[in-house]
Amino acid sequence: MTVTEPQDGSDTFVQLVIGGMTCAACAARVERKLNRMEGVSASVNYATEKAAIQADGVTLEELIREVERTGYSAEPYTPHTTAGPDDTDDRRVRTIGRRMVVAIALAVVLMDLSMGMAFAPAWRFAGWQWVLIGLTLPMVTWCAWPFHRNAFRAARHGTTSMDTLISTGVITSTCWSLYVILFPVDAAPAGSGVWALLSAPDSALYLDVAGGVTMFALAGRFLEARARRSSGAVLRRLAELGAKDVSVLRADGNEYRIDVADLRAGDLFVVRPGESIAADGLIESGQSTIDTSAMTGEPVPAEVGEGDAVTGATVNLSGRLMVRATRVGAGTQLAALIRLVEHAQADKAAVQRLADRICGWFVPAVFVLSALTLAGWLLSGAQAHEAVTAALAVLIIACPCALGLAIPTALQVASGTGARLGVFIKSHQAMESARTVDTVVLDKTGTLTHGRMSVVDLTTAEGVRPDDVLRYVGAVENASEHAIAAAIADRARAECGELPPVDAFTALAGLGARGTVEDRRILVGSARLLDREGVTVPPPLDRARAGWESEGRTVVLAAADGAVLGALALADTIKPSAADAVARLHAMGLRTLLLTGDNAATAHAVAARVGIDDVIAEVLPADKAAVITRLQADGHRVAMVGDGINDAPALARADLGLAVVEGTDVAMAAADLILIRDDLDVVPTAITLARGTLATIRGNLVWAFGYNLAALPLAAAGLLNPLIAGAAMALSSVFVVSNSLRLRRFAPPPATTDPFTPYVEDLDDPRHPVPSTIA
Repeated sequence: MTVTEPQDGSDTFVQLVIGGMTCAACAARVERKLNRMEGVSASVNYATEKAAIQADGVTLEELIREVERTGYSAEPYTPHTTAGPDDTDDRRVRTIGRRMVVAIALAVVLMDLSMGMAFAPAWRFAGWQWVLIGLTLPMVTWCAWPFHRNAFRAARHGTTSMDTLISTGVITSTCWSLYVILFPVDAAPAGSGVWALLSAPDSALYLDVAGGVTMFALAGRFLEARARRSSGAVLRRLAELGAKDVSVLRADGNEYRIDVADLRAGDLFVVRPGESIAADGLIESGQSTIDTSAMTGEPVPAEVGEGDAVTGATVNLSGRLMVRATRVGAGTQLAALIRLVEHAQADKAAVQRLADRICGWFVPAVFVLSALTLAGWLLSGAQAHEAVTAALAVLIIACPCALGLAIPTALQVASGTGARLGVFIKSHQAMESARTVDTVVLDKTGTLTHGRMSVVDLTTAEGVRPDDVLRYVGAVENASEHAIAAAIADRARAECGELPPVDAFTALAGLGARGTVEDRRILVGSARLLDREGVTVPPPLDRARAGWESEGRTVVLAAADGAVLGALALADTIKPSAADAVARLHAMGLRTLLLTGDNAATAHAVAARVGIDDVIAEVLPADKAAVITRLQADGHRVAMVGDGINDAPALARADLGLAVVEGTDVAMAAADLILIRDDLDVVPTAITLARGTLATIRGNLVWAFGYNLAALPLAAAGLLNPLIAGAAMALSSVFVVSNSLRLRRFAPPPATTDPFTPYVEDLDDPRHPVPSTIA
């Protein structure tokens, strides 16, 4: 099944899953090949292993054949419109994990023995070389097989990748060591001491190098596979929101339980309390309260009745509904939300690691230099073992152990440090994005606020005590399951203790409730309910109600025996850390924007209290992603902070997505950074840590490449034999690890200081404009 949909003109949008890519250079190679086809515009994402293709006049089969001619596999992408088993990523993680565990166990023993045999000849015993061979062969064959397979595949199509260098280094080191063991060279170097020992041909066993390269490369691939598995979870979790089956009412008057995939537009289906609504539709009969938080992120359930539209994946909380399906399957809002996340992930730039970008020319250059070294030494009259030693030193010194460690070790240390500070870093993409972010977009409900209603104000009629209002209202609301009723009952119990019983309780859909408490007829609900019952609200209370409603608060009025007792204001309370977090973001030179599905009055009130610059309110999930896209089109680098399912498309679309841990699994899966603590001060800390981690990764990469570039000429000149090259390679890895460990000392900086990069970039620089208003 292919994701295809009409785009501009007659073009068709197609997504292919590309198999066999091992680095960003592979993705670039496939992308170049596809873009050479007439009428094709392709973008290949290494991180998601997908190709997003805009094609005009080209068939799906032609696109797949072109990818296969490049040396990779391709198949149509199946959209996640329904939840189902998808264990491909799990299987990959398990497979690489098994190879990695075996390689680590063998490599630790191999390196210890190799070091002892090399530096302490007295420790050598009969057949010690064959013990090393026995430890090495499982690593360089079974453990390293994925690298050999990918290198062979690339060679068949006349290309190279980082796997080519890994495979060649492993095979060459092993073969040369076997040659030295089977055909020892009697000639010994002049001199004595450590240098003579290291230069002796019969000591030139590089089995530990082969094992070390295999172990470190597998560790890097394992971390990549785990990250890729996590990135696909968001779509599966979105798909799981929808109903799996539905009760359809047929013409014979009977209900039939069918699979939701068999539901058709125009069908009449039944939704009972507690069930998810199976499709978008219109209510033909019944009244109820709908939990719309899955789609809107807002905490207050919506009252619905005959003629109202409902959305699939929302939950019916109370009454029985009869709904006429208008949009089903791929046409529902939930399916559209899934497509938004899919497209946002496909459009997001792949993790552009410097090692992968350079390997396009680095790997062939190393092979050319190694061949030239071998030829040069032979033409100069050197002995064969001297020429092979120099050429092998070139290959080994270039093996990317340090390159493989540069990113995973920094991410691992940063993850531990982040966990201590309340931040979880999911990807290298977050580091790249955090460096250039100039605008931070924040969701309201569950992010700036607690995401639950509570009583924030209360006023009473003349001569009425607040405790009496709370006791009467709390007793009636305690019998209701409505979210607002629960908030009032909680406050009443906290203030008054045990609540009196209520008799003759009646819920009035969309209006409120009534009941008898202590022989008094209590009426609780909206001004519309009191007006319908002929109860007049005193002017002071009516002014208070109007003022609260203008601030976006929910107002509940209470009356007893036809006389008004008082009014309560409810709101979603702001988190204590919100204002300080926004102030710290401003101190970093970042612009802030509140983006919410709530009403404008509430949004502006919250923004004013926490100090946010701009507000966009009353937006749907698709609109949130569109706002992010518009900001990016204006040249801004955008960070998005959210918690709800409705925030997932915006989190995926943003350059940097930050999800609150108390939010939904879908939001956290779509984000780049997870805020573990329910404390918004973690947001500026997360951005600072991400920037610091990127600086460490860049330092690691600069060292790793610098070391290779400096050491290659020395190896070619014969100044570094392979064993010294292997030792230098190990020291380079130690440096990379040590540099990464510095991140353990990271601490949240003061509001005006960042130990890694300046908080405030040059805001006058036209490349980083800061918006004063949002159109």
